[in-house]
Amino acid sequence: MDANSQSAKPPDTYSHRLADIVGTAIALVTLILPVFVIAHYSTDVSNNPQPRTYTLPRSGN
Repeated sequence: MDANSQSAKPPDTYSHRLADIVGTAIALVTLILPVFVIAHYSTDVSNNPQPRTYTLPRSGN
């Protein structure tokens, strides 16, 4: 038997599959999490009433 020959063991597909799942999860969190954070901390226009404005009386006339 040659020492440089490859063994009959199949390639380690579990680690590749796990890396694909972890990479996909990181990508989804990276894309989705900022949208939820911005939506959560952004101001809600319907809950912010307009500031009151006052008309000052004219003087002199």
